[in-house]
Amino acid sequence: MVDGPRWTVEELADRAGVTVRTLRFYGTKGLLPPPELGARRVGWYGAEHLGRLELIEELQRQGLTLAAIDRYLAQLPQDIGELDLAIHRALVASWTPESAEEASREQVERRAGRALSDADLDSLAAMGALHRTGDPDVFKVDPGLLPLGVRVLDVPIPLETLLAARAVVRLHSRATAHDLHRLFRDTVWRPYRESGPAPAELERMRELTDRIQPMVVQALVTAFQRSLAEELARPAE
Repeated sequence: MVDGPRWTVEELADRAGVTVRTLRFYGTKGLLPPPELGARRVGWYGAEHLGRLELIEELQRQGLTLAAIDRYLAQLPQDIGELDLAIHRALVASWTPESAEEASREQVERRAGRALSDADLDSLAAMGALHRTGDPDVFKVDPGLLPLGVRVLDVPIPLETLLAARAVVRLHSRATAHDLHRLFRDTVWRPYRESGPAPAELERMRELTDRIQPMVVQALVTAFQRSLAEELARPAE
């Protein structure tokens, strides 16, 4: 049974920014679960459908084939929820941080599924889900972070706290990236180059190292989730 918000196929397509034809195509390929049939056999879609659809679109933007996307989705739990799907999408989108999309305020609100006040936009900007441009009604949107950012809007967190939290995350993520890069450079890349590989082998090594990035990002996210759970389990001081 579809819990929470419900959309027709046209409404879901509009919310996700795809065509109805694309949505139905994903359904025929088994990438999107069938809708719940209501009165007069109207198909109703829920938040999990939207989350899965947005993840599929993000995987396609990364260049994955439909077969590869099918394999990726097959590894997800059968009962995966909207939040976990959004986290997966944010993780996938982080493989190419330059993938921000330009959108009008109306388009951002359509993707968010709600009207956004100026304070909401400030909060989303503080979280890095969107960035302001020279036009006050046009934004650069991070498609991976926006769904998560919209969920956080309902939590009463002061704007100053969001800015401080983002600064902490950026500080430590940069330090971690610097240390990992130095470790890989000194123990893998430099010794390999000094071994005198052929140009073709050198290029192949570069391609292989590029493939490591998604695995490193996923490992960092998993480690952070575990550390955060441990911290939250500690008694308050």
